[in-house]
Amino acid sequence: MTEHAPPAPEQPPADEADVIVVGAGPAGATTAFYLAQSGLDVLLLEKSRFPREKVCGDGLTPRAVKSLIGMGISVSEQDGWVRNKGLRVIGAGQRLELAWPELSSYPGFGLVRTRHDLDEALARRAQQAGARLIEGITVTGPVRHERTGRITGVVGRPDGGEDRRYSARVVVAADGNSSRLSVSMGLRKRDDRPLGVAVRTYYKSPRHNDDYLESWLDLWDGDRLLPGYGWIFGMGDGTSNIGLGLLNTSAAFGHTDYHALLRKWLKAMPAEWGFTEENRTAPIRGAALPMGFNRTPHYHQGLLLAGDAGGLVNPFNGEGIAYAMESGEILARTITQALARGRGAETERVLAGYPHALSQEYGGYYTLGRAFVKLIGKPGFMRFATKHGMSRPALMRFALKLLANLTDPGGDATDRLVNGLSRLAPNPE
Repeated sequence: MTEHAPPAPEQPPADEADVIVVGAGPAGATTAFYLAQSGLDVLLLEKSRFPREKVCGDGLTPRAVKSLIGMGISVSEQDGWVRNKGLRVIGAGQRLELAWPELSSYPGFGLVRTRHDLDEALARRAQQAGARLIEGITVTGPVRHERTGRITGVVGRPDGGEDRRYSARVVVAADGNSSRLSVSMGLRKRDDRPLGVAVRTYYKSPRHNDDYLESWLDLWDGDRLLPGYGWIFGMGDGTSNIGLGLLNTSAAFGHTDYHALLRKWLKAMPAEWGFTEENRTAPIRGAALPMGFNRTPHYHQGLLLAGDAGGLVNPFNGEGIAYAMESGEILARTITQALARGRGAETERVLAGYPHALSQEYGGYYTLGRAFVKLIGKPGFMRFATKHGMSRPALMRFALKLLANLTDPGGDATDRLVNGLSRLAPNPE
């Protein structure tokens, strides 16, 4: 008797999937990971090839660390991660070291890792879960249903190749701040939401083994105190990531030479730290920080937005990676539930609930953040807050919890205050 091997499971065509995710950064890779884990066929399209650069401070708070651990990524030092104990704040002639809070909801440490390594690790993790990653393909626009206008796929152009159509039941835009896919679907940035600009580079420095992230609040352009901060993050490899970020709530925004400002700031640093031109190892590069839901709605005609495409950067501190990954998980959960429904109307109802899910998670907190951004855009308030805050360590520990969004649901008095403020703040969708 001849035995025959069972037929191989049927594979979908290369140009079809349940879900297309455009962009394999932290938001897209996390979305693809959780979708693939749930058994959906996911096509993850990335215009670059890994490893690749991204402008970022490379510092991860405990909030981001939690998301990494949740994806099963090893965060050990043996695997190249550099741990930190907390945040060192420098301003008004004073220096405070604030340990990350001890919480049940988040680990008690942060990490440093270049985006060159981090983004590839996340994308490969999505592949391990079953997502089909295609690198070196630029998405040039949506494919839309002729009658309804609903997105049914995308057009992609491989490096050196010709345009090809890819179709799916749902499409995710995780293509960053500019999000050409969102714009092509009529979703543009909101002028009433904050925007930041960050520039950064790397220097060979003896400070590369610092076990605290360092934030400088005294950021001056001549006699103007600017709304933003400078940072020094030791990379553990002989270099430090040096940069600064500014908000658009200042009159100086758009009228500042950010590269010159960075160089001017670094000239005031101690010579032994080595932040000089001959020690610079990379170009000074800049990027926009889309904050506080600066592109809405997060669901529109079959397209869902995640991470920077949806303006999910924390207005309080400019952190984007944690919220990119968290939004990816929320989004994947929504899509999984939606595509399990039997009828089109039921599927649509679940997908349409995604903006509400984001609003429930971040809406009140981001409303507080937008108010904070307006306040620190006033030089007098910024000067007052820095001077009086730095002399009160207990107040600064509260500020760390608020600015980094690190609390327990049933935690101590400061946790309850931060959580209460977020609940009471208006929660627009």
